Amino acid sequence: MDKADVLPYKDDKIPFEEALHKTGFGLYNYLLTGLVGLSTISFVTLAYCSSIIVPTSACELETTTAQQGLVVAVPIAGGIVGSLVWGFLGDTRGRRKMLLASLCCGATSNALASLSVNWVMLMVLQFCTVALGSGIYTLSMTLLSESVPLAKRNFIMLLVSSIFLLGQGIMSVMAIPIIPLRFSHYLSALDIYWNSWRTLQLTYSLPSLICIVWLLFMQESPKFILAKGDEEGALTILRRIHRINKGRRAEELQVKGLLGEAALSDENKPKAKDQIMPLFKAPYLKYTLIMASLFILFQTLVSLLVWLPTIANQFIQMMQAGEASDFTMCEILDASGDMTVDPDAVPCSLNTIALLILLVICSLHSIFNTLLSLIVNKTGRRNTTMVITAVCGLAGILVNLVPNAIGSAIFCVVFSMGIVVLGFYTAMSVALFPTNLRTMAVAMTMTGGRIVSVGLIQIVNYLLVNSCSLGFYLLGALFASSALVLALLPDDRLIFRPKPDTEASTPQEENAEAKE
Repeated sequence: MDKADVLPYKDDKIPFEEALHKTGFGLYNYLLTGLVGLSTISFVTLAYCSSIIVPTSACELETTTAQQGLVVAVPIAGGIVGSLVWGFLGDTRGRRKMLLASLCCGATSNALASLSVNWVMLMVLQFCTVALGSGIYTLSMTLLSESVPLAKRNFIMLLVSSIFLLGQGIMSVMAIPIIPLRFSHYLSALDIYWNSWRTLQLTYSLPSLICIVWLLFMQESPKFILAKGDEEGALTILRRIHRINKGRRAEELQVKGLLGEAALSDENKPKAKDQIMPLFKAPYLKYTLIMASLFILFQTLVSLLVWLPTIANQFIQMMQAGEASDFTMCEILDASGDMTVDPDAVPCSLNTIALLILLVICSLHSIFNTLLSLIVNKTGRRNTTMVITAVCGLAGILVNLVPNAIGSAIFCVVFSMGIVVLGFYTAMSVALFPTNLRTMAVAMTMTGGRIVSVGLIQIVNYLLVNSCSLGFYLLGALFASSALVLALLPDDRLIFRPKPDTEASTPQEENAEAKE
């Protein structure tokens, strides 16, 4: 037996991960997982509600196709600035506190957007909503990863990613009972009519409000508290987690001290550059560039999916008219502009069947992601995502090579399944960077993608109207190229963990957290 296995740790202190393992996996972890799952849904409803609101508000706001593209694309730019700010605040002020702030600010701004008097005001307020709410996803995922025992962490992170993938489907279900409503109340103070799309916009703030109340009963990340140098505070949180998991009658957590990362001194508080500059120096520069590239290529798929409600609506309308059985997806989209509109339909209302199809597609995404969680430990995150991006990208290229509506739609759905790689990319970013840089690293690597997405959404909007086939060929090829970028990362199955009695973390040892 190795001598290190029998000797006690120095000063009766044990590594943080070992202490977290002793708290067990129980009620607190289930509650936190549920909270983070709902938080990801609240992020989707705030950040991507424009995909539902834009077509349903078109009649009242009298928006053109170009203006609709701006209302969808410009708010995404809010995430560019917002994610960096929340990343810095999360790494310096705390995950829980800043998550509360992001939820409150995002929900308030979104509620104000429901009072928009024109499309410009809607665009500006949606920009503010995304900027203020952009911290929800990264902060909640970081809080979860640092509060769940290592043995369950990989599974829980993928489970929450599966819930996140249901976000657009849930958003569609929320719209089904509201959008068809015909009520309209005049608000003289603003000279607007309060109607169904405004009600839906306000409803999209509800998940955030529930999360705010829920989060008040949860604890800060014990790992963050330890990284700040507050060992006793971290122990207090671990004891509370242990008590909730094991019950009040259980023996108190037997941990006297924690081995952790060196804390910053009071006179050397971290500044923004202290969080950003290390990401652009060895040994993290390589990983920053690779992950940023992956998130940029990922946006080629996202830029198409934000238009999925409109695509599904046009597809169902053509299928119900019985005119599209031998059409490709793009031929359906081209022909839908010439079809006769049902005079009994509610103006600018999305088809209910189309919204239900969105739920089915999102459910398939979630199920696929869950199935992947069963094999990812054996195949490795890198290898799994390489296969997914290659296959889904190829499906995007084949969408318009099948002269059959159902066959073309199936390839389009398979292409959309590539959305599951977001959870893998986030997990990779969390694993590749140390605790004090982790939230900023996730935010920074996502920023490149968000910058590109602003233009891509506009480009895809133009291509869907003017050169649909070229759009699918281009997006499919770019997404498939992600597999080549992924090949530059090490196989996470071959990364070994540091010894438990290691007192200081090195870059190589931080990378060993890849199985988190």
